[in-house]
Amino acid sequence: MIDFSKLISSRIGVAATQVAATIALLNENATIPFITRYRKERTGSLDEVQISQIADEYHRFLEIDDRKATILKTVEEQGKLTTELRQRIEQCWDATELEDIYLPYKPHRKTRADVAREHGLEPLAQAIIEQKEPLAKLCSKFLIQNSKLTKDEALQGARDIMAEWISQDERARNDIRREFTYTAMITTKVVKGKESDPEAQKYKDYFAVSEPLKRISSHRLLAIRRAESEGYIRVDISPDSEKALDKLARHYLKSNNDTTYQVELAMEDSYKRLLKPAIETEFAALSKEKADTEAIRVFADNLRQLLLESPLGQKRVLAIDPGFRTGCKVVVLSAQGDLLHHTVVFLNTKQATTTLQSLIHQYQIEAIAIGNGTASRESEQMAKFAVDSLQLTNKPHIFVVSENGASVYSASKIAREEFPNEDVTVRGAVSIGRRLMDPLAELVKIDPKSIGVGQYQHDVNQTRLGESLQQTVESVVNCVGVDVNTASKHILTYISGLGPVLAQNIVNYRSEHGAFANRKALMKVPKMGAKTFEQAAGFLRVTNSNNLLDNSAVHPESYPIVEQMAKDLHCSVADLMQHPELRKRIDLQRYVTDTVGIPTLTDILHELEKPSRDPRTQLEEFQFDESVHTVDDLKVGMVLPGIITNIANFGAFCDVGVHKDGLIHISEMTNRRISNPNEVVSLHQHVRVRVIDIDRTRGRIQLSLKQ
Repeated sequence: MIDFSKLISSRIGVAATQVAATIALLNENATIPFITRYRKERTGSLDEVQISQIADEYHRFLEIDDRKATILKTVEEQGKLTTELRQRIEQCWDATELEDIYLPYKPHRKTRADVAREHGLEPLAQAIIEQKEPLAKLCSKFLIQNSKLTKDEALQGARDIMAEWISQDERARNDIRREFTYTAMITTKVVKGKESDPEAQKYKDYFAVSEPLKRISSHRLLAIRRAESEGYIRVDISPDSEKALDKLARHYLKSNNDTTYQVELAMEDSYKRLLKPAIETEFAALSKEKADTEAIRVFADNLRQLLLESPLGQKRVLAIDPGFRTGCKVVVLSAQGDLLHHTVVFLNTKQATTTLQSLIHQYQIEAIAIGNGTASRESEQMAKFAVDSLQLTNKPHIFVVSENGASVYSASKIAREEFPNEDVTVRGAVSIGRRLMDPLAELVKIDPKSIGVGQYQHDVNQTRLGESLQQTVESVVNCVGVDVNTASKHILTYISGLGPVLAQNIVNYRSEHGAFANRKALMKVPKMGAKTFEQAAGFLRVTNSNNLLDNSAVHPESYPIVEQMAKDLHCSVADLMQHPELRKRIDLQRYVTDTVGIPTLTDILHELEKPSRDPRTQLEEFQFDESVHTVDDLKVGMVLPGIITNIANFGAFCDVGVHKDGLIHISEMTNRRISNPNEVVSLHQHVRVRVIDIDRTRGRIQLSLKQ
């Protein structure tokens, strides 16, 4: 197998030895979370991002290697594979360069140049492009051989052949690429008759765009492409054509005679008809890919923040899915998230207050979760009134919960399996309540693309988006870890090394045999082999195990190290975990071996200090301004509490309780210059914002974090 480590090392700036070790682990089917956490000695403590980069580059080079095999076979079948050409192909690891090398041999539909070749015009084209003999002499010589064509037809055919040669010349293609890189402009023009279309007005800002391609932001490019796909605008990407032709002229115009003029005509035709359209398509794809990459990164960052949102924990919850016409669906959940009761109440009725108070008393409700959709503020007021009227020492806290994707979950196969006898409204309310208790455990049941924390998610490459979001969910689930005795099959699916089949097997085994007593018991699960156990065990917790390390991120392979530490200090593992003064006496150097180094030993020590620590922060209550309920209540200059609901490259969206999110542009986040909104805000962060503009016609609210 080809060693890609040096190639990848030069691209991402990681030592070749580290790359080689990572590739070896990937080829052993080790997962990225497992490599990151438990194989630091082998990789030199590479982080998750670096390991992901190596994995991506490795797969890219494997694809290029496969493509090279196809190209070599095709050219060889044509009988045109020379030793020099084979060597060039085999040594090439740039996808664009590889396709340029292959272009002259690539099967294609019949072209104008092919027709000219059939007429025997290739010798004439070759003579003209050399620009050594007078044109009249060449034409006379050729027309004697081929009396079927007129002089003009012969010259046109020769120019067609020369145009194709130029378009397939790697030098020419690279010259035009460089010109696109530095001078290409992206311009848009509204399709005639569409400017007055009401549906087109959302793209009004893109009806007449003209800006350098290299400077256009990802969100603007994706918006332009969406407007184009919907038929509202036409898009063109063009470099400085005069400069482009000047570069071509340096290669092909070798003299100043009548044959040179024919070459110049062929060159201009090649640029306009072949080169420019081909490179434009290439750059359109490259710019789209770049915009996709940025949009996917933003989506993944937002998803990570959402999945790591603070959990309330195991509390008895009353959840409300707000609604005006059909009422508010109310469900009661146990501390374990089981559905105990459901009903419907209507806003602004005595029945609503009485029902809510009765349920709070009967089920000893500890928290109330309210979806943030339509009628959310009204439902919050209803719940607050019911709670305030109660004579309780410990009144339940009220939380507004994002309900993005709840409707997708409620109609899904997963929801039908969980609640086969309940309708979609009940399932949706349950999802809202469970999101408050443990956002991660609930959100893994929903396709990440439906959660609504990105922009243009339907416009980017869906395969790449899906892979990135899947990797993000896996990363977060393994970072947090799960209790193997309470986890659903859906969250277990994302644990390193498991997947859907083993996740279901774990749940089935648990149902049949009861709770797992310890991590070792996992080996009794059907299809749980030693390799899979190695990958998964460190991320699975057993809270009531007789081995305290089973409820930590210490991997079972490292238990003997901890036991030796305890033995050397003449204490138990429990003592080691409970007493900081004992841990301070540990000399990590004593436990270094050929396979275990300081990075792993340091992780073990940190885990002993705080076993099974949850990286998620504590949940905080939030309350909107009581005087603001609709956009009409807003006034410029108001300072209001808000919640960050979404983050994009150009800013963040903030809910201030008026059923319409406002935009905090990146320039309004801080007085210093920033390139990324995440430097200042995070998803679902509680903030105080100032209203700086209200466009009631377009329904837009502009906010500022600058006070």
